[in-house]
Amino acid sequence: MRQVGVNSLKIGDILGKTIFSSSGRVLLGKGVKLTPLYIAKLRDMGISILYIEDDRFDDVIVEDVISEENRRQAMGILEKSMRAVRLGKNLDGFELKKIISKIVEEVLFKKDILVNMMDMRSFDNQIFAHSVNVCVLSTVLGKAMFLDREKLDTLAIGAILHDIGKVQLDQKLFSEAANLTPEEIELVKTHTILGFEDLRKRKDLSLVVAHIAFQHHEHMNGTGYPRHLKEGEIHPLAQIVAIADLYDRLTSDYSDEKRIMPYEACEILMGLAGTLYPLEMVRLFLKNIAAYPTGVTVRLTTGEIGVVVDQNLSMPARPIVRVFDESEFGQNVIKEYNMVEKRTIFIREVLG
Repeated sequence: MRQVGVNSLKIGDILGKTIFSSSGRVLLGKGVKLTPLYIAKLRDMGISILYIEDDRFDDVIVEDVISEENRRQAMGILEKSMRAVRLGKNLDGFELKKIISKIVEEVLFKKDILVNMMDMRSFDNQIFAHSVNVCVLSTVLGKAMFLDREKLDTLAIGAILHDIGKVQLDQKLFSEAANLTPEEIELVKTHTILGFEDLRKRKDLSLVVAHIAFQHHEHMNGTGYPRHLKEGEIHPLAQIVAIADLYDRLTSDYSDEKRIMPYEACEILMGLAGTLYPLEMVRLFLKNIAAYPTGVTVRLTTGEIGVVVDQNLSMPARPIVRVFDESEFGQNVIKEYNMVEKRTIFIREVLG
Protein backbone atom coordinates (compact mmCIF):
# COMPACT_ATOMS: atom_id res chain seq x y z
CA MET A 1 0.00 0.00 0.00
CA ARG A 2 0.99 3.64 -0.26
CA GLN A 3 -0.10 6.97 1.17
CA VAL A 4 -1.95 9.54 -0.94
CA GLY A 5 -3.54 12.92 -0.41
CA VAL A 6 -7.33 12.95 -0.65
CA ASN A 7 -7.12 15.27 -3.68
CA SER A 8 -5.02 12.68 -5.54
CA LEU A 9 -7.57 9.86 -5.13
CA LYS A 10 -8.95 8.22 -8.25
CA ILE A 11 -12.27 6.42 -8.71
CA GLY A 12 -11.69 2.72 -8.11
CA ASP A 13 -8.81 3.17 -5.64
CA ILE A 14 -9.05 0.63 -2.82
CA LEU A 15 -8.79 1.81 0.78
CA GLY A 16 -5.77 0.27 2.52
CA LYS A 17 -6.63 1.13 6.15
CA THR A 18 -9.90 1.51 8.03
CA ILE A 19 -11.17 5.00 8.92
CA PHE A 20 -12.91 5.41 12.28
CA SER A 21 -15.38 7.91 13.74
CA SER A 22 -14.88 9.64 17.10
CA SER A 23 -16.74 6.84 18.89
CA GLY A 24 -14.57 4.16 17.29
CA ARG A 25 -17.24 3.20 14.76
CA VAL A 26 -16.01 2.16 11.32
CA LEU A 27 -16.72 4.93 8.82
CA LEU A 28 -15.06 3.28 5.85
CA GLY A 29 -13.49 -0.16 6.00
CA LYS A 30 -10.23 -1.44 4.59
CA GLY A 31 -10.75 -2.95 1.12
CA VAL A 32 -13.59 -0.61 0.11
CA LYS A 33 -13.47 0.53 -3.53
CA LEU A 34 -13.70 4.31 -3.61
CA THR A 35 -16.57 5.82 -5.60
CA PRO A 36 -17.08 9.54 -6.43
CA LEU A 37 -19.53 9.69 -3.50
CA TYR A 38 -17.02 8.18 -1.05
CA ILE A 39 -14.24 10.50 -2.24
CA ALA A 40 -16.48 13.56 -1.84
CA LYS A 41 -17.50 12.34 1.63
CA LEU A 42 -13.85 11.93 2.68
CA ARG A 43 -13.17 15.54 1.64
CA ASP A 44 -16.25 16.77 3.52
CA MET A 45 -15.09 14.91 6.63
CA GLY A 46 -11.79 16.81 6.56
CA ILE A 47 -9.58 13.79 5.91
CA SER A 48 -6.47 14.95 4.07
CA ILE A 49 -4.42 11.74 3.73
CA LEU A 50 -5.17 8.04 3.59
CA TYR A 51 -3.67 4.75 2.50
CA ILE A 52 -4.65 2.88 -0.66
CA GLU A 53 -3.83 -0.58 -1.97
CA ASP A 54 -1.45 -0.70 -4.94
CA ASP A 55 -0.25 -3.86 -6.69
CA ARG A 56 3.18 -2.34 -7.13
CA PHE A 57 3.48 -2.01 -3.36
CA ASP A 58 1.50 -5.05 -2.19
CA ASP A 59 4.51 -6.16 -0.13
CA VAL A 60 4.65 -2.82 1.70
CA ILE A 61 3.13 -3.02 5.17
CA VAL A 62 2.36 0.21 7.01
CA GLU A 63 2.27 -0.76 10.66
CA ASP A 64 0.68 1.22 13.45
CA VAL A 65 2.31 1.03 16.89
CA ILE A 66 -0.92 -0.39 18.34
CA SER A 67 -3.58 -2.60 16.79
CA GLU A 68 -6.57 -1.17 14.95
CA GLU A 69 -8.85 -2.75 17.56
CA ASN A 70 -7.08 -1.14 20.54
CA ARG A 71 -7.02 2.25 18.79
CA ARG A 72 -10.74 1.94 18.01
CA GLN A 73 -11.56 0.96 21.61
CA ALA A 74 -9.43 3.76 23.06
CA MET A 75 -11.15 6.39 20.94
CA GLY A 76 -14.58 5.05 21.88
CA ILE A 77 -13.84 4.99 25.62
CA LEU A 78 -12.24 8.45 25.50
CA GLU A 79 -15.23 9.89 23.63
CA LYS A 80 -17.57 8.40 26.25
CA SER A 81 -15.38 9.73 29.09
CA MET A 82 -15.27 13.26 27.70
CA ARG A 83 -19.01 13.25 27.14
CA ALA A 84 -19.49 12.26 30.79
CA VAL A 85 -17.20 15.08 31.99
CA ARG A 86 -19.07 17.57 29.79
CA LEU A 87 -22.31 16.51 31.48
CA GLY A 88 -20.77 16.82 34.94
CA LYS A 89 -20.61 13.06 35.50
CA ASN A 90 -17.68 10.83 36.42
CA LEU A 91 -15.63 9.23 33.67
CA ASP A 92 -15.37 5.44 33.70
CA GLY A 93 -11.92 4.99 35.22
CA PHE A 94 -12.10 1.18 35.11
CA GLU A 95 -12.72 1.04 31.35
CA LEU A 96 -10.05 3.67 30.73
CA LYS A 97 -7.43 1.82 32.79
CA LYS A 98 -8.28 -1.44 31.02
CA ILE A 99 -7.60 -0.05 27.52
CA ILE A 100 -4.52 1.84 28.77
CA SER A 101 -3.14 -1.44 30.12
CA LYS A 102 -3.63 -3.03 26.69
CA ILE A 103 -1.85 -0.14 24.94
CA VAL A 104 1.10 -0.19 27.37
CA GLU A 105 1.41 -3.98 27.06
CA GLU A 106 1.37 -3.75 23.27
CA VAL A 107 4.13 -1.10 23.26
CA LEU A 108 6.21 -3.10 25.76
CA PHE A 109 5.76 -6.33 23.78
CA LYS A 110 7.23 -4.86 20.58
CA LYS A 111 10.99 -5.28 20.40
CA ASP A 112 11.73 -2.40 18.02
CA ILE A 113 9.35 0.52 17.50
CA LEU A 114 9.52 3.10 14.78
CA VAL A 115 6.46 5.34 14.49
CA ASN A 116 5.90 5.51 10.74
CA MET A 117 2.19 5.86 10.16
CA MET A 118 0.33 9.13 9.70
CA ASP A 119 -3.20 9.36 11.08
CA MET A 120 -6.32 9.54 8.93
CA ARG A 121 -8.42 12.01 10.92
CA SER A 122 -11.81 13.50 10.30
CA PHE A 123 -13.14 16.75 11.79
CA ASP A 124 -15.32 14.87 14.28
CA ASN A 125 -12.56 12.72 15.77
CA GLN A 126 -9.62 15.14 15.89
CA ILE A 127 -9.50 15.63 19.65
CA PHE A 128 -9.90 11.89 20.35
CA ALA A 129 -7.43 10.77 17.67
CA HIS A 130 -4.97 13.37 18.97
CA SER A 131 -5.29 12.22 22.59
CA VAL A 132 -4.89 8.54 21.70
CA ASN A 133 -1.86 9.33 19.54
CA VAL A 134 -0.26 11.41 22.30
CA CYS A 135 -0.86 8.46 24.63
CA VAL A 136 0.89 6.04 22.23
CA LEU A 137 3.79 8.43 21.47
CA SER A 138 4.29 9.18 25.17
CA THR A 139 4.33 5.47 26.02
CA VAL A 140 6.89 4.81 23.27
CA LEU A 141 9.15 7.53 24.71
CA GLY A 142 8.55 6.28 28.26
CA LYS A 143 9.63 2.80 27.19
CA ALA A 144 12.78 4.24 25.56
CA MET A 145 13.54 5.95 28.90
CA PHE A 146 13.18 2.58 30.70
CA LEU A 147 10.34 3.76 32.96
CA ASP A 148 8.88 1.03 35.15
CA ARG A 149 5.41 -0.38 34.49
CA GLU A 150 3.66 1.70 37.15
CA LYS A 151 5.09 4.95 35.76
CA LEU A 152 4.26 3.89 32.20
CA ASP A 153 0.62 3.29 33.18
CA THR A 154 0.44 6.69 34.92
CA LEU A 155 2.10 8.36 31.93
CA ALA A 156 -0.30 6.74 29.45
CA ILE A 157 -3.41 7.72 31.46
CA GLY A 158 -2.13 11.28 31.88
CA ALA A 159 -1.36 11.47 28.16
CA ILE A 160 -4.77 10.27 27.00
CA LEU A 161 -6.46 12.72 29.40
CA HIS A 162 -4.04 15.64 28.91
CA ASP A 163 -6.62 17.75 27.03
CA ILE A 164 -9.69 16.79 29.07
CA GLY A 165 -10.07 20.40 30.24
CA LYS A 166 -11.02 21.37 26.69
CA VAL A 167 -14.44 19.72 26.99
CA GLN A 168 -15.50 22.44 29.43
CA LEU A 169 -14.83 25.18 26.88
CA ASP A 170 -16.74 26.25 23.76
CA GLN A 171 -15.58 23.84 21.03
CA LYS A 172 -15.59 26.67 18.46
CA LEU A 173 -12.45 27.96 20.17
CA PHE A 174 -10.59 24.91 18.85
CA SER A 175 -12.10 24.71 15.38
CA GLU A 176 -11.35 28.40 14.68
CA ALA A 177 -7.94 28.59 16.39
CA ALA A 178 -6.34 30.70 13.66
CA ASN A 179 -8.84 33.55 14.13
CA LEU A 180 -8.97 33.87 17.91
CA THR A 181 -8.75 37.20 19.71
CA PRO A 182 -6.08 37.65 22.45
CA GLU A 183 -8.84 37.17 25.05
CA GLU A 184 -9.96 33.92 23.43
CA ILE A 185 -6.38 32.65 23.28
CA GLU A 186 -6.08 33.21 27.03
CA LEU A 187 -9.38 31.37 27.52
CA VAL A 188 -8.07 28.37 25.53
CA LYS A 189 -5.01 28.25 27.79
CA THR A 190 -7.29 27.67 30.80
CA HIS A 191 -7.89 24.09 29.60
CA THR A 192 -4.77 23.09 31.56
CA ILE A 193 -6.22 24.46 34.80
CA LEU A 194 -9.70 23.04 34.13
CA GLY A 195 -8.22 19.62 33.42
CA PHE A 196 -6.13 19.73 36.60
CA GLU A 197 -9.07 20.79 38.79
CA ASP A 198 -11.22 17.98 37.41
CA LEU A 199 -8.64 15.18 37.53
CA ARG A 200 -7.22 15.95 40.97
CA LYS A 201 -10.61 15.22 42.55
CA ARG A 202 -10.69 11.68 41.17
CA LYS A 203 -9.59 9.20 43.83
CA ASP A 204 -9.12 6.41 41.30
CA LEU A 205 -6.41 8.35 39.42
CA SER A 206 -2.91 9.32 40.54
CA LEU A 207 -2.39 13.01 41.31
CA VAL A 208 0.44 12.87 38.76
CA VAL A 209 -2.23 12.40 36.04
CA ALA A 210 -3.73 15.76 37.06
CA HIS A 211 -0.28 17.40 36.98
CA ILE A 212 0.33 16.09 33.45
CA ALA A 213 -2.86 17.87 32.32
CA PHE A 214 -1.73 20.97 34.28
CA GLN A 215 1.87 21.14 33.01
CA HIS A 216 1.91 19.80 29.42
CA HIS A 217 2.27 23.33 28.00
CA GLU A 218 5.10 24.38 30.33
CA HIS A 219 8.59 25.03 28.88
CA MET A 220 12.02 24.63 30.43
CA ASN A 221 12.85 28.30 29.84
CA GLY A 222 9.70 29.53 31.61
CA THR A 223 7.83 30.65 28.47
CA GLY A 224 5.05 28.07 28.84
CA TYR A 225 1.74 28.22 30.70
CA PRO A 226 -0.18 28.34 33.01
CA ARG A 227 2.50 28.87 35.71
CA HIS A 228 5.64 29.68 33.66
CA LEU A 229 7.50 26.84 35.36
CA LYS A 230 11.20 26.35 34.57
CA GLU A 231 13.60 23.42 34.26
CA GLY A 232 13.46 21.28 37.40
CA GLU A 233 9.96 22.51 38.31
CA ILE A 234 8.13 20.58 35.57
CA HIS A 235 7.19 16.95 36.22
CA PRO A 236 9.21 14.65 33.89
CA LEU A 237 6.06 12.79 32.78
CA ALA A 238 4.46 16.11 31.79
CA GLN A 239 7.57 16.90 29.72
CA ILE A 240 7.21 13.58 27.88
CA VAL A 241 3.56 14.38 27.08
CA ALA A 242 4.53 17.91 25.98
CA ILE A 243 6.94 16.52 23.36
CA ALA A 244 4.39 13.95 22.09
CA ASP A 245 1.65 16.61 22.06
CA LEU A 246 3.69 19.05 19.96
CA TYR A 247 4.81 16.37 17.49
CA ASP A 248 1.25 15.15 16.95
CA ARG A 249 -0.12 18.68 16.55
CA LEU A 250 2.53 19.48 13.95
CA THR A 251 1.90 16.33 11.89
CA SER A 252 -1.90 16.42 11.81
CA ASP A 253 -4.52 18.86 10.56
CA TYR A 254 -5.06 20.07 14.09
CA SER A 255 -7.77 22.79 14.22
CA ASP A 256 -6.88 25.37 11.54
CA GLU A 257 -3.19 24.51 11.30
CA LYS A 258 -1.98 22.69 8.19
CA ARG A 259 -0.05 19.51 8.86
CA ILE A 260 3.64 19.30 8.09
CA MET A 261 5.59 16.16 7.27
CA PRO A 262 7.32 14.16 10.03
CA TYR A 263 10.82 15.12 8.83
CA GLU A 264 9.88 18.81 9.23
CA ALA A 265 8.38 18.18 12.69
CA CYS A 266 11.56 16.33 13.70
CA GLU A 267 13.64 19.37 12.65
CA ILE A 268 11.41 21.70 14.68
CA LEU A 269 11.62 19.47 17.77
CA MET A 270 15.40 19.24 17.46
CA GLY A 271 15.57 23.02 17.26
CA LEU A 272 13.57 23.34 20.49
CA ALA A 273 15.57 20.72 22.38
CA GLY A 274 17.47 22.16 25.32
CA THR A 275 15.36 25.33 25.28
CA LEU A 276 11.72 24.27 25.61
CA TYR A 277 12.16 20.51 26.07
CA PRO A 278 14.90 18.35 27.62
CA LEU A 279 17.57 17.51 25.03
CA GLU A 280 17.91 13.82 25.94
CA MET A 281 14.13 13.27 25.87
CA VAL A 282 13.88 14.82 22.39
CA ARG A 283 16.85 12.78 21.18
CA LEU A 284 15.28 9.52 22.40
CA PHE A 285 11.89 10.50 20.96
CA LEU A 286 13.33 11.16 17.49
CA LYS A 287 15.13 7.81 17.51
CA ASN A 288 11.65 6.24 17.46
CA ILE A 289 10.15 8.40 14.70
CA ALA A 290 10.40 7.64 10.98
CA ALA A 291 11.20 10.99 9.38
CA TYR A 292 9.78 9.64 6.09
CA PRO A 293 6.90 7.25 6.89
CA THR A 294 6.46 4.03 4.95
CA GLY A 295 4.15 4.55 1.99
CA VAL A 296 4.94 8.21 1.23
CA THR A 297 5.95 9.29 -2.27
CA VAL A 298 9.25 11.15 -2.48
CA ARG A 299 11.50 12.82 -5.04
CA LEU A 300 15.21 12.03 -4.69
CA THR A 301 18.18 14.25 -5.42
CA THR A 302 18.72 12.03 -8.50
CA GLY A 303 15.43 13.43 -9.87
CA GLU A 304 13.77 10.02 -9.55
CA ILE A 305 10.39 9.55 -7.89
CA GLY A 306 9.73 6.60 -5.61
CA VAL A 307 7.90 5.34 -2.56
CA VAL A 308 9.33 4.67 0.89
CA VAL A 309 8.90 0.90 1.26
CA ASP A 310 10.83 0.15 4.46
CA GLN A 311 12.72 1.74 7.33
CA ASN A 312 16.20 1.50 8.85
CA LEU A 313 15.78 1.34 12.62
CA SER A 314 19.36 2.46 13.16
CA MET A 315 18.84 5.61 11.04
CA PRO A 316 15.16 6.71 10.95
CA ALA A 317 15.92 9.56 8.51
CA ARG A 318 17.43 7.19 5.90
CA PRO A 319 14.69 4.81 4.66
CA ILE A 320 14.54 2.39 1.73
CA VAL A 321 12.98 3.89 -1.42
CA ARG A 322 11.63 1.93 -4.40
CA VAL A 323 11.93 3.75 -7.72
CA PHE A 324 9.94 3.01 -10.89
CA ASP A 325 10.62 3.73 -14.52
CA GLU A 326 8.26 6.70 -14.81
CA SER A 327 7.41 9.67 -12.65
CA GLU A 328 3.93 8.26 -12.19
CA PHE A 329 5.26 4.82 -11.20
CA GLY A 330 5.65 2.67 -14.28
CA GLN A 331 5.14 -1.07 -14.14
CA ASN A 332 8.82 -1.98 -14.04
CA VAL A 333 10.95 -1.55 -10.96
CA ILE A 334 14.27 0.06 -11.74
CA LYS A 335 15.84 -0.26 -8.31
CA GLU A 336 15.57 0.18 -4.59
CA TYR A 337 17.83 2.58 -2.75
CA ASN A 338 18.80 1.69 0.80
CA MET A 339 19.70 5.19 1.89
CA VAL A 340 21.94 3.95 4.70
CA GLU A 341 24.18 2.45 2.03
CA LYS A 342 23.66 5.16 -0.63
CA ARG A 343 25.07 8.05 1.39
CA THR A 344 25.20 10.51 -1.54
CA ILE A 345 21.47 10.23 -2.34
CA PHE A 346 18.98 12.27 -0.36
CA ILE A 347 15.25 12.85 -0.31
CA ARG A 348 14.65 16.25 -1.89
CA GLU A 349 10.91 16.50 -1.19
CA VAL A 350 7.82 14.60 -0.15
CA LEU A 351 5.12 14.61 -2.83
CA GLY A 352 1.44 14.94 -1.92
